[in-house]
This record gives sequence, C-alpha cells and structure tokens, in this order.
Amino acid sequence: MTSTGPLAPRLPSPLVEVRDDRFDRHGLRLLLKRDDLIHPELIGNKWRKLAPNLEAARGRELVTFGGAYSSHLRATAAAGRLLGLATVGVVRGQELADRPLNPSLSRCAAAGMRLHFVDRSMYRHKSEPATLAAILREAGAEGAYVVPEGGSNAAAVRGCRALGEELRGRSDVVAVACGTGGTLAGLAAGLAPGQRALGIPVLKGGFLEADIQTLQEHAFGTRTGTWSLDDRFHFGGYARTTAELDAFAENFERRHGLPVERLYVAKLLHGLTTLAEEGAFTRGTTIAAVITGRPFPQAQGRSDSDRRQRA
Repeated sequence: MTSTGPLAPRLPSPLVEVRDDRFDRHGLRLLLKRDDLIHPELIGNKWRKLAPNLEAARGRELVTFGGAYSSHLRATAAAGRLLGLATVGVVRGQELADRPLNPSLSRCAAAGMRLHFVDRSMYRHKSEPATLAAILREAGAEGAYVVPEGGSNAAAVRGCRALGEELRGRSDVVAVACGTGGTLAGLAAGLAPGQRALGIPVLKGGFLEADIQTLQEHAFGTRTGTWSLDDRFHFGGYARTTAELDAFAENFERRHGLPVERLYVAKLLHGLTTLAEEGAFTRGTTIAAVITGRPFPQAQGRSDSDRRQRA
C-alpha cells in the first residue's frame, strides 16, 4: 500500500544545507530535512505516521480526531480518498456544526471524510474507553479502526523511526517541532549513538515529555535514544502565532526560498535560531531541522478567536 500506488512516497526525503549567517557566525551547519516533499497530500510526518496505521486498518472504516484546522484530519481525509477508504473525522467543538465549514474542514469533506462534531468536554475525555465508545456510537462508526489525535500511537512511532535512520551519521543534532510527540519518539529511536534529538513543543504546559516516554514504551518497550525538549518557543500555545513569529518566517522565506508553515515549522526554526544565538550548540555542530509541513494559506493568519479553536 505504501511503496507503490497512490501513497507511494519520495524516500528518503531530501537533506539540503542552507547557509545562514545566524548559524555561520557560531560555526554551525544547518541542514533542512525536507519531509514536506515526501508526498503531495500526506505531508511529512503525516505520511510517516499514517502509512502504518492505514496498513493496520486493512480496509476498515477509519476514525480519527482533530480541531477545526487540523492538518492531521486533512491528511487522513486525503488518504481515504486516494485509497477508497471510508474516514470519519471527530472534530472538537459542537458549536462548529452550526457554522459554515472553514477551508480546512471543507477540504476534509470534499475528500469524502464524514465529520462528526463533539462538545469540548467530551473531546477532552475521548481516550477514556467509555467516552470513546459513546463517540463511536454517536458517529455510527462502531467497529472502526481508531487513530488518535495527531496520529501518534505505537504504529506511528515505529513508522517515524525510519526518519531517524535516514539521518544516521548526517548530523549531530536533529530537531523537530512537536505536537503530540509521536514524530520525536520515533525519530530518536532511529538515530545512531552519539546523535541527539531535540523537540520544540508547539503547545505550552510542559507535559509532553511524559507523553513521549509513554509512546516510546508502547512502541519499543522502553525509553529509547537521546532526546530532550525546549518548551520556550510555543508563542502562546497550539495554533497561536504572533507578529514576531510571522516576521521571522517571512524573513526565512526570503533568505532561503522555503515556504514556512507557521504553526509548527516556524516555531522550530525560530527556536533553533535563538538557541544558536544563545550559544547552546558548540562550534562545529551540524543541526538538521525536520521540515514537517507546508503552509495551508487559509489556516494561517487567522483571527485570535479562530486560533483559540486549536488546530
């Protein structure tokens, strides 16, 4: 299903060096791991996480979860369309059911995803067996294969291990933006001894380390690889941006001709630039930044009220 046909990926994804004086003057090399080029519709870590879950679903209806601007929902809907697989997206926010679909959810619906809206209290408890069973019953999806929010489960983590394997010996540090933590959990497991993974959380709260360790334990039986988090670069939380972040992303785009996705990739690159200026990396260090997504224009530059509907 994944090596040929409509989900055939471009692997390994390209690894390119960029020259940036903010890194050069500290004796650092910056590489971009262009996972955004793996597949035209299942972008970056979305392909790596979804491919093993699509294999496991084996043609069953697939149910997953996300917010109003979720890139995970868009990727799942696209996979369903390409494979002829029925998909259901459980969307946070019952109030959204009475509004016109935003561009992100419209794309999901156009791809054939059936959308089911739930109130935020129920959504918060979606991982509890009784609540999950109630959601599936209300959605008419009992017996479906369930993929968690963000696509992060043991199968996805094992799928992301290949990302680390592709980078073995290519850099000293590999950095990635973190939402649910599945990509970092797998990436770190695939790196060679002596390499380390750095996660830049896009949420605030400081709880992600425990989640990543749990994901690794479920996938590999134990905490694996050398990894850490720096949670200073969330810019207010999930799906939030600021004028400072937008200006940084626009500058990076002008410098390097790379369209910078704001909710994850911009925060990663801003974090690495700040760390370089702080002297966090020793001279001679090679840093690989994983580019996990491309801009979805309609979902960027949203109003503050829209941003509160976490992507």
